[in-house]
Amino acid sequence: MEHNLHPYVHGRSDRESERLHYQASRLADLLHCDTRYLPGNRVLEAACGVGAQTVILAKNSPGAEFVSVDISPESLTLAEKRIRAAGLKNVTFRQGDIFHLPFPKESFDHVFVCFLLEHLSDPLLALKNMRDLLREGGTITVIEGDHGSALFYPDSRYAHRVIDCLVGIQRQMGGNALIGRELWHLVNDAGFTGVSVSPRQVYADSSRPEYIEGVRNIFIAMIEGVKNQALAGNFIDPETWEKGIRDLCRTTEKDGTFSYTFFKAVGIKEGR
Repeated sequence: MEHNLHPYVHGRSDRESERLHYQASRLADLLHCDTRYLPGNRVLEAACGVGAQTVILAKNSPGAEFVSVDISPESLTLAEKRIRAAGLKNVTFRQGDIFHLPFPKESFDHVFVCFLLEHLSDPLLALKNMRDLLREGGTITVIEGDHGSALFYPDSRYAHRVIDCLVGIQRQMGGNALIGRELWHLVNDAGFTGVSVSPRQVYADSSRPEYIEGVRNIFIAMIEGVKNQALAGNFIDPETWEKGIRDLCRTTEKDGTFSYTFFKAVGIKEGR
């Protein structure tokens, strides 16, 4: 079966791969501290990408069996290398389109989805398809960011403009960079019950240098990555772009502060 890659606003460069691994390791405790699967559980990781989250999941639940799927063969190759390097044996990889997953219904105990829905034109359909793959009583875990949750000091309209460039580009590509705030209704509308959403906030100031480093290497690096698209698409002019990036970096200096919120949703598949 041929698969057409879904648009990925951040690109699939080596630099982006490294940013994803850095992000996963820095956010592991924040996002995954309460995600554990029992021995013998079969877990679908939908859209594993380069395996940034896969290593964390597999290490945290060594007795569970993970099937990690992605549409990109290049990303799967990188993910497999990462898993082998970590010495993990509880992950298998499959190529597949999230809208046409190659598994029979009710073949998984749990589904894990991280930073996927924001890139899809129809996230609700994707969630419904994944619900079909769950056994009765199984759970889905969905994690997404929301770029509208970025708050910082000193405030700057130029900094907001460059963030809005990423939001606009992603919208133009059919995605939604503000999807975190929508998770509760999306997971409910997909037919899951007992849905709970917990916000996971990152906060950085100069008393937390490791968090400041994370803001620079995760969030600001992500914004900088769409510079060429933003300028080519006339979302912004070069001078305003440079001012915006400079002001974003200013928030990581001695008297600056920065916060960002991720959203984690969990839902259950109950019998009809």
